[in-house]
Amino acid sequence: MPDQPVTPDRGHLATEQRLAAAAAIDALSIEATLRLMNTQDMEVPLAIRSAIPSLTKLVEFVVEGMKNGGRLIYCGAGTSGRLGVLDASECPPTFCSDPNQVVGIIAGGDTALRNAVEGAEDQREGALPALEKLGLTPNDTLIGIAAGGTTPYVWGAIDYAHTRGAKTAIITCVPIKTLMARPRAAVVKPNEAVSVPPKPELPAPVYHCVELLVGPEVLTGSTRLKAGTATKLALNMISTTAMLQMGKAWGNLMVDLRATNVKLMDRSIRIVSTQARISREEAADVLTRAGGRVKPALIMAIQGGSLEQAQRLLNQHDGKLRPILGAPR
Repeated sequence: MPDQPVTPDRGHLATEQRLAAAAAIDALSIEATLRLMNTQDMEVPLAIRSAIPSLTKLVEFVVEGMKNGGRLIYCGAGTSGRLGVLDASECPPTFCSDPNQVVGIIAGGDTALRNAVEGAEDQREGALPALEKLGLTPNDTLIGIAAGGTTPYVWGAIDYAHTRGAKTAIITCVPIKTLMARPRAAVVKPNEAVSVPPKPELPAPVYHCVELLVGPEVLTGSTRLKAGTATKLALNMISTTAMLQMGKAWGNLMVDLRATNVKLMDRSIRIVSTQARISREEAADVLTRAGGRVKPALIMAIQGGSLEQAQRLLNQHDGKLRPILGAPR
C-alpha cells in the first residue's frame, strides 16, 4: 500500500473542533436534534453583530470601488463558493445591476455548484484562469470566502488579486490569528547583525479580514451549518448595503428593477400606483412607456415629462431618486 501524503493538522481550528453539547447527537430523538441545532443557530446573529465593524470597513471598500466602475468578486470553494455564486446571481434580478458588477467564482467551476469537484479547493492557482479573464483593476474588490480559513484556492486568488492592485479581503469563521504563520527566519552568518524576527503573516496579503466566530458545528467540521448560515447573512449584508449606497432603492422600496415576470410587474405597478397615487391601469401604462423600469416611471408619474427627461434627471443624481422626488410616501 503506497504511503499516504502527510497533511497539515487543522485540529486547532474552531471549525474542526467538537461541540461538547452535541457529543451524543446521534442518540437524540428527531425533536431533540432539531432543538439542539436551533439553539446553536441562535449564535449566528450574535456572531454577525460582533462582525459589523469589520463588515462596515469592507463595504466601504466595495462602494468606493463601485463608484469608480469596480466590481465585487466573491471567490470560494464548496459551500463558501456556492454561497458567493448565489449572492452574485441574485443581484441582477434584485437591483437591475450589470451581471458583471457582482461576480462569483467557485473552485471546480459551474459543475461544482451541483456536484463536488474533488481536489479543486487544494489548487492554489485554480482561480487564476477565471480571474485573468476578468481583467482585475485597482477598483475591484475580491473577497475570499473560507470558513476554516485554510483553502489554498482562496488564498491563491487573493494573492493574484493583490498583484493586480485589487482590494482583497477574507471572510472566515475562525480567528484570524490562528491562520497566521511565522515565516522561517533567514540564516544569520557569524559577525552579522541579527535582524528583527519576522512577524507572523497570512498566506496572502489582505486589506481586511472579517471573522464570523460561530464556534464548532453540531456535526463536527460540517461548515454548511452555522458557518454557512453566517456566511450567507454576511454576503446578504455586503451586497445589499453596497447596492443601497449605489442608489438601487428608494426608501426601502426595490425600485431599480425591470418588470420581467408577473411577480415583478405586480410589484412595479403597486410601487408606482401607491407613490404617484394613480390607478393600477395608469401605473401599468407609465411603466410600459418607461420600458418596464420603475425609477423613470416614478419620475414620469409624479413629476410628468418624458422618459428621456426622467433619465436625464437620474443621470444628474447618480441614479438616486431621493434628490429628485424626496422621501417616499
